[in-house]
Amino acid sequence: MLASLTPPITLKLELDVLLLGVTFLGLLTRLGGIQFPKAAVFDEVYYGQLVSLYVKQIFFIDESGPPLGHMVLALGAYLGGFDGNFAWNRIGAEYPSNVPVWNLRVIPALAGALCVPLGYLLVVELGYSHHTAFVASLLLLMENSLIVQSRFMLLESVLIFFLLLAMVSYLRFYKLWSFASVVPSSAGWAWLVLSGFACGSAVGVKYMGLFTYLLLLGLASVHMWQLIGDRNLSTVRSGAGRLLALVLIPVLLYLGFFYVHLTLLYRSGPHDQMMSSAFQASLEGGLARITQGQPLEVAYGSQVTLRSLSSKPVPCWLHSHKANYPIRYENGRGSSHQQQVTCYPFKDVNNWWIIKDPGRQNLGVSSPPRPVRHGDIVQLLHGMTSRFLNTHDVAAPISPHSQEVSGYIDFNVSMPLQNLWKVDIANRESERDIWKTILSEVRLVHVNTSAVLKLSGASLPDWGFRQLEVVGEKIYKGYQQSALWNVEEHRYGRTEEQKEREVELQSPTQTDVSRNLSFMARFMELQWKMLTVKSEDSEHKYSSSPLEWITMDTNIAYWLHPSNNAQIHLIGNLVTWVLANIALAGYGLLTLIYLLRRRRKIEDIPEASWDQVVQAGIVCAGGWAVNYLPFFMMEKTLFLYHYLPALTFQILIIPILLEHLYIHVLRNQFQRQVFGGVVLAVLCLVFLVYHIFSPITYGYPELSSDQLSGLRWRESWDILLRKR
Repeated sequence: MLASLTPPITLKLELDVLLLGVTFLGLLTRLGGIQFPKAAVFDEVYYGQLVSLYVKQIFFIDESGPPLGHMVLALGAYLGGFDGNFAWNRIGAEYPSNVPVWNLRVIPALAGALCVPLGYLLVVELGYSHHTAFVASLLLLMENSLIVQSRFMLLESVLIFFLLLAMVSYLRFYKLWSFASVVPSSAGWAWLVLSGFACGSAVGVKYMGLFTYLLLLGLASVHMWQLIGDRNLSTVRSGAGRLLALVLIPVLLYLGFFYVHLTLLYRSGPHDQMMSSAFQASLEGGLARITQGQPLEVAYGSQVTLRSLSSKPVPCWLHSHKANYPIRYENGRGSSHQQQVTCYPFKDVNNWWIIKDPGRQNLGVSSPPRPVRHGDIVQLLHGMTSRFLNTHDVAAPISPHSQEVSGYIDFNVSMPLQNLWKVDIANRESERDIWKTILSEVRLVHVNTSAVLKLSGASLPDWGFRQLEVVGEKIYKGYQQSALWNVEEHRYGRTEEQKEREVELQSPTQTDVSRNLSFMARFMELQWKMLTVKSEDSEHKYSSSPLEWITMDTNIAYWLHPSNNAQIHLIGNLVTWVLANIALAGYGLLTLIYLLRRRRKIEDIPEASWDQVVQAGIVCAGGWAVNYLPFFMMEKTLFLYHYLPALTFQILIIPILLEHLYIHVLRNQFQRQVFGGVVLAVLCLVFLVYHIFSPITYGYPELSSDQLSGLRWRESWDILLRKR
């Protein structure tokens, strides 16, 4: 009897057919045929080099952005079994069989495909109808530039995916919070955590993601301020939840990306010399191989090489050689004519110096060794020429406001020896801290003149072999890396004889010392290098300015077939770009009109509709602004693809403005019918332009020269024609 009363198990399933449809079309347009062309396309040459280094686990620095995007591309390579062996040296280079083209391109393509349904969901979460969201997704679907950027081993589609996911997740959380009686369910908190994850990932792909993240934080702060007045809610709990999800999780994620990055890349690589000696010593091979087994504590009699902490203009080591300063320089100033002391950007036996106790004559390390401490007075004797490091009141050759640094030669011309230096350990833990190999950052202060041994960064003329100038800086201001040195290579000297010492300088050491850096120390150094080290900017044929992006006055040729007219270009759907500009201007004008009329107590639309307009403006117009305007302040080579994140948000304004006009501006059914017909015609026009340009979006079918000439809708576009 009881069994007959048990209700049957039911399953309720709701499917958004429109959402499923645009998702399928997004996958079809982005993933279909991504193996073509089987050749390096534009920036695949750049990202491919980084992927190869990941596969081989070789350390590198990429100042263009954090490591998540590169690791995502490397994941595809790893899953495809790529061994990293390919010379990424030119656009159009054919991929051999060991390069898994589909795997390298599938993750960006998948991210680009999912941007289409995410655009749909974002419009829905902003409170607009599913039909409006459908129009938004169609515009994203048929945007040729987004398709091109998604189908290759590039990062813009991955960045846009995380930006849209962050906004959709947060707005979904906010909607659940607004409808909840007290606090949202666990599902609501899950959406907030997902938003924080997406924010951290966006910043982890490219630094430009930071601006959208800050926009979302601003929106969340406004919402939090509005909720503070609700006594039914726990302000502390809701504030702590937002802080945890939107601040702590992104920060931990960002650190986590670097932790994985540094864990994977443990081998010495091409960018080692940009890092400190301590960082280099933590890598397998390279400097670690050279410094393995070095003594940790610098002692009297130690033989050392001193590396400047400054890597500008290049990393270099304190150096001297058997060549003197010229008696007179080209400008007529005189010198001491003593032995040159420079900073040399290559490892060399003339980089070795001996730390000598001024009160003793012996040059070997005693047993037990007597360590050099902060505040001690030392002499530095050049190992190969036996000249003492000296500075005096003689102008430096290139920097006359500073003192000349020399290897002292007694010419008996009333120029006394001034070779005493005080050891000042800048990063010491105590006042009697011991000078440590690699770890200690040392400032050498001249006892007689109080000048600090410093790399000026200037290059000497031919008489100085174009090496870098070292000076004694009397006007020293605070912490300067150019005035700090660290012991990189180190051995305990055992002999007093010059000839034996020259042999000893090239022999390995025996003592084994570990000096592994902590993760945070390596992270801070790498992060600082990424933010401060700039690659040389050069003009590129397809570089452009932000002003050219709005009207698409520029394009980029991504690939050209070596023997026919098949080619791929980054060119957008011109109709969509024009509509997006009109929509942005129209939205701004409409909002201004509403603001002025509301100021005069005239409310043309309900309060809920006004809130909807404001929120859509913050998300879409704000998303366009924060992803576009910062480029005007950047001193770097820019390309059209940098505009694509801003364009994505701008496109979403089109259907939002259309729905607002349809509901709140058009007054009768006839106007709305005509308006609907116009919208349908415009969508057909968008599809027509997408179809016309699809041969240079996908690279096939091949077009004739006349057909390609017909695609040059702007004089500034560079469409490549191959004459037959």
